[in-house]
Amino acid sequence: MRERFRQRLIDLMKRENMAAMMIAPSEELNFLAGFNVYLCERFQAMFITAKGETFYICNLLSRDEVAEFTKIPMEIYTWTDSQLFADVVRDVFEKYGLLGKCIGVNSTVRSFNMLPIAEKTGVEFVNGKPMLEEIRIIKSSEEMENLRIAAQIADDIFPKILAFIRPGLKEIDIRTEMERLFAAEGVKLAGNIVASGSNSALPHYFGNQRVIEKQDIIVLDYGCSYHGMFSDVTRTVFVGGITPEQGEVYNIVRRANYDAREKVREGAYIPDIDHAARSIIQEAGYGEYFTTRLGHGIGYITHEQPEIKAVNRRHLECGMAFSIEPGIYIPGKFGVRIEDVMMVGEKGPERLNRTSHEIIIL
Repeated sequence: MRERFRQRLIDLMKRENMAAMMIAPSEELNFLAGFNVYLCERFQAMFITAKGETFYICNLLSRDEVAEFTKIPMEIYTWTDSQLFADVVRDVFEKYGLLGKCIGVNSTVRSFNMLPIAEKTGVEFVNGKPMLEEIRIIKSSEEMENLRIAAQIADDIFPKILAFIRPGLKEIDIRTEMERLFAAEGVKLAGNIVASGSNSALPHYFGNQRVIEKQDIIVLDYGCSYHGMFSDVTRTVFVGGITPEQGEVYNIVRRANYDAREKVREGAYIPDIDHAARSIIQEAGYGEYFTTRLGHGIGYITHEQPEIKAVNRRHLECGMAFSIEPGIYIPGKFGVRIEDVMMVGEKGPERLNRTSHEIIIL
């Protein structure tokens, strides 16, 4: 499987006249090499060249870990804290004929590492993230099945989460229970937004200390990873009751989710899918509160391509998987989001998340 990704990357680099790709510790490193390591200030990265060579440069303290856990054969070059890392990189680049060439970088390469290397080697660094996303945008049959299973696991724990929620808990308590439930299924929690009350109006809320009240609203955004494939689902639930305004907003978001999903099919134009959801929310008078893209790709990374938004002017292909997650976020009051992962499968469009969209009052 990794050889498939590697060959796709090499073909793309040749087409774009790129000499190599530099991949720092990340989920991208994991799906290409089968391991990941701690990302600190000391420079380290894997390199794949357009000639098909693979090598790794790291501080000596990381060498044994890289050598033990990598799933692909590669030469490992090291530097120590008594050396300037960019000098070592220059010597390695010279060996592989990379001095002065064009090299792509992944999403976690840090500028304070990249700039000294550029100065020492004369290379031109360019954004390699789109290329790394393109090589995995079409899922194989096995990957699609693992996406289905990951979504099913997330669906299966949903009733157990609901049974756990009650007034007096903190958001962190619910998050911890999610983690425990996934661990019981042999997988890890991926994504952990529990946003209650006015925090629900923050699409990527990062806090966790608010206490659930007797009448409340909670956005639950979570998923897991199964054999390298991620799930991602959001449900908005209510504790103790629901106000007329919350009910109105919830039903608008539910219609937007449905209309967008109905547009999903092989060959569909992505901006049309975004428009289907956005027009529902705009016509209802809440357009200014739908502040995010409609969705994101999902697979080896929770957020990858294809992005479902008006400016992504491409068509859906079989094997693409992505979220549909319209939302209305009213600052200082509340927010509602309903998210499902959709996939263009071998037999047509599939909604991977099957939990109800009906209003749930706990």
